[in-house]
Amino acid sequence: MKVENLGPRPLYAILCGGACVALFQFWGNATHGYIASDSLFYWWGFQWVNPDSENEHAWLVLALSVFLLWRNLRRDNGDQQSDGIKSAAALALGLLLHALGFVAQQPRLSIAALLLCIWGVLVLGGGRRWGRASAFPVAFLAFAIPVNALDTLGFWLRMWVVRAGGQIANLLGIAVLRNGTQLISPDGRYQYDVAAACSGIRSLMALAALSLFISYLRLRPAWLRCAVLLLSMPLVYLGNVLRILIIVIAAQWGGQAWGDRVHEAMGFVVFMIVVVGVIAIAEAIARFRPDWATGNVDSLRVKSPGPRAGLGSASIAAAVILSVVVEAALLSHRLSVSAGESPGVILAGGGANPAELPAFIGSEWIGRHVEPTKVERTILPPDTGFSRRLYVNLDTPGRRVLLSIVLSGRDRSSIHRPELCLVGQGWTIDGSSTHRFSYPGRARSDFDGTVLKVHRELAGPGGARRLVPELVAYWFVGDGRIVHSQFEMMFCDAWDRIFLGRATRWAYILLQTGADDGEDAGLARIQSVLSATLPSFQPAITAHPSH
Repeated sequence: MKVENLGPRPLYAILCGGACVALFQFWGNATHGYIASDSLFYWWGFQWVNPDSENEHAWLVLALSVFLLWRNLRRDNGDQQSDGIKSAAALALGLLLHALGFVAQQPRLSIAALLLCIWGVLVLGGGRRWGRASAFPVAFLAFAIPVNALDTLGFWLRMWVVRAGGQIANLLGIAVLRNGTQLISPDGRYQYDVAAACSGIRSLMALAALSLFISYLRLRPAWLRCAVLLLSMPLVYLGNVLRILIIVIAAQWGGQAWGDRVHEAMGFVVFMIVVVGVIAIAEAIARFRPDWATGNVDSLRVKSPGPRAGLGSASIAAAVILSVVVEAALLSHRLSVSAGESPGVILAGGGANPAELPAFIGSEWIGRHVEPTKVERTILPPDTGFSRRLYVNLDTPGRRVLLSIVLSGRDRSSIHRPELCLVGQGWTIDGSSTHRFSYPGRARSDFDGTVLKVHRELAGPGGARRLVPELVAYWFVGDGRIVHSQFEMMFCDAWDRIFLGRATRWAYILLQTGADDGEDAGLARIQSVLSATLPSFQPAITAHPSH
C-alpha cells in the first residue's frame, strides 16, 4: 500500500475534530426531560444501554461500521490528495444542521449533524481515499439512531401479523379467535397477546442494517443495495407470521405451557429467515448478473485521479474552529430563552399550571383532583404544568372519565406520546382513529382528536382473567392551533423555535373512559365531560373555513 506524506493535514483534522467534540459535548443536547445532559454523546449512548430504548442493536451497527471502514481502506489504494471542498461542505452542513436540531430540540437531527462532521474531519485528515472509504460506514451509523416513529409502524405490523396468523391457523383447522392483538382458543386452553417484541419491530432496525450490510458486500449498484434493503421488510413480516403460527400450533397440541416454550425458542427464527433470505437473494442476483456483483480485491482498487483544486486545510480548520466558537455562543444564549408567552390553554394563577378543572359538572359528575405521579415529576422537566381530575358519574358510579392536561415549559420533552405511556402502564392498543369533538356553543371551533382503543387484562375471582376495554382521546393545543397527532405538534413546535424564535407552551389534553358498553357510549361520555369543561381550560379556536 502506497503511503503519501499528508503534511500537516492530520493536525488540522485533529483540531477540527476536537472543536466539534467540544461542541457536541457541551452544547449538543437541548432536551433535558428524559435524559438530563448537555452532551449529545451521553444522550445517544444512554439509549444504547437502556433496555427501554430498544436500541441495543447500535453496538452491532458500530462494530459493522468499523469493520467496513477497515475493509474499505485496505481495498482502496487510491491517492490521498486533499478534497477541501467536500470536507468544508460536510463540516459546514453539519454545523448548520446541529444548530437547527439544537434550537428545535431534536437530538436526532444533531446526531445526523455529528455524522456529517465525522465524515468531514476524516476527509480533511485523510483526503479523497479516506472520504471514499468512510462514506458508507459513517452513513451506516444512521441505523443506530433511535427512531420513535417505528412505534407506529410496529403497531400496524402487530395487527397484520395477528390477523394473518389467525387466518392461516383457521385454514389449518385450528379454531382460534382474534381480539385486537390477542389470539385466543375458544375453549380457553391458551391465550396470547402479541406484544411489540413478537411483532418484530424491536429487531427491524437490526435486521434492516444487516440486510444493507450483506447487499453492500455482495452487490455493486447503490439502487440495488437499497432494493435488497426494502426486501427485508416483507421477510420480517413473513418470519413473524410463521413464528406466531408455530406458537399457536404448539399450544393447540400441548396447551399453554408448550406454546410458552416454543415462544421462547422462536425468536431466532425471524432472524434466520431474514438473514438467510437476504443472502440467498443477493447471491441469486450476483449469479444472474455478474456485472452487478462485487469483484475481487484488485478489481476494486481506485486509480489515482488527477490533482483537484480545493480549499486549504489550514483555512478549513480555522473556519471550522471559529464557526464552532460562534455557534457555541449562540446555543448558550438559546439555553437561557424562556418559554413563549402564548400557552395553548388557560392558565391558573402564577402561570405555571393550567387552570384548575371544575370539581362539579352539573348534578351528574363530581371530579376528584389527581396529583401527578412521582415518576412524572421525576422524568419530566420541572417547569411542566399539570391539571387533572377523575370525574365520576353520580347516577352510575361505575362510569368514570379521566381528564388530564399536561402543559410544557421551555423543554419540548414535557409533551410525550400517549401511546408510549399507555403501553408502559400495561395497556394494549387495538386501534386508532380520528374523531371530531364539539366545542359548546361554537360550531366553528369543533376540532379533531385521536381516539385509541385499548385494553388490558385483570385478574378476576378464582384466577380468571377478564378483559378491560377503554377509550383514550387526545390532542395538542398551542398558540391558537389544535393538532391531533404528535408529528404535527413536533413540526409546528420546530417551526416556531427555528423561524419565530419562540418556545410555544403546548398543552397535551387526554381523556380516558371505559368502553365495556361500546365505543359510541364511551365517546358520548367523553363529549359530555368536554362540553362542560372545555370553556374552563381551552380557548375557543376558530377553524379555518376550509376545515
